[in-house]
Amino acid sequence: MRFLVGMSGGVDSTVAALLLREAGHEVLGATMMLWNGRYKGGDRDACFGPGEREDAAAAEKFCREHGIEYHRFDRASLYEQRVLSRWRAEFLAGRTPNPCVLCNPLMKFTIPDAARAAGVVFDAFATGHYARLDAAGPGGRMRLLRALEGARDQSYFLYRLSQEQLRGAHFPLGTMRKAQVRAFARERGLVDVAAKPDSQDFYSGDRNELVGEEDRPGDIVDESGRVVGRHTGFWKVTVGQRKGVGLSGTGDPLYVLSVDPCRNRIVVGRRAAAVARSLVADSVNWVSSPGLEPGEQFECSIKVRSNGDPVPGAIATVLPGGAFRADFPCGICGVAPGQSAVLYDGDAVLCGGFILSSSPEVGKAPEARP
Repeated sequence: MRFLVGMSGGVDSTVAALLLREAGHEVLGATMMLWNGRYKGGDRDACFGPGEREDAAAAEKFCREHGIEYHRFDRASLYEQRVLSRWRAEFLAGRTPNPCVLCNPLMKFTIPDAARAAGVVFDAFATGHYARLDAAGPGGRMRLLRALEGARDQSYFLYRLSQEQLRGAHFPLGTMRKAQVRAFARERGLVDVAAKPDSQDFYSGDRNELVGEEDRPGDIVDESGRVVGRHTGFWKVTVGQRKGVGLSGTGDPLYVLSVDPCRNRIVVGRRAAAVARSLVADSVNWVSSPGLEPGEQFECSIKVRSNGDPVPGAIATVLPGGAFRADFPCGICGVAPGQSAVLYDGDAVLCGGFILSSSPEVGKAPEARP
């Protein structure tokens, strides 16, 4: 087969290309360029930042040394439209978006479209994501599965991919552990690539830059409305956050319970008040299942942030309008509106959506977007 490999210059995408090459496939490399230079940015350990050209140069150097055809696609303006504008609007609305969840279906997995438009011929698109695929879903539907190494699993970031995108995808690292990937690179003489750190965030610069706002000081209040501190911008915190809020000397640790952009304030409380047992998510994308009818219920595990394992024992109810409610009696701290709730059946991603609301009580979260 002829694979187009999305390459970032890091160890994961480099090893993905090597694995395919050593398996006898023809490999082409492709990098999408997102950085437009409008922002100062921070250090290089981010997937969106001023170090992009250096990373792309590393990918091109690897391809040149291994006789791999290489392509770059300038997608900075498209990234601004499809990802950054949504990210900005969500934060200013008091929600917490995850840019990777948007970037994968709207940017990274549309690289094949850009390549074909440029006349590049290939059979499938491969990336260095830690996830697995099979065609064992109903009617031959592609199933998206968790990676073998749960701590590295990236299926949470991929849940919005379409069936068409999944059918054209390949994840060579899905059954590998990160230590194996780095060892594989070292064994083939790619010592610098093997030692490269992982991206720690999507952007490591000043958040005000991307939001497009100067500091906007406001009150931090407790559940009774009593002022307990001051913040410099409500978009700098997320529900469930404890550290870095700007509070000290308050006795028990206080967590962000809600963000109120209209009043420019942040509400905090003790951990018990930050625990949710029900949520509603909308804009649902069904993945390994073709979807159920409103009113139907099913058991599942749920994941509401990128780190950690799915929490078992949840009951999901399908709601009208492409939404679901999930009840999880064990409770989860810091269920943040705007983030994604992804539902699993074992290792398979059933569906996921954007968190609209949550409640400390089972079955109490609102069932529709206002």
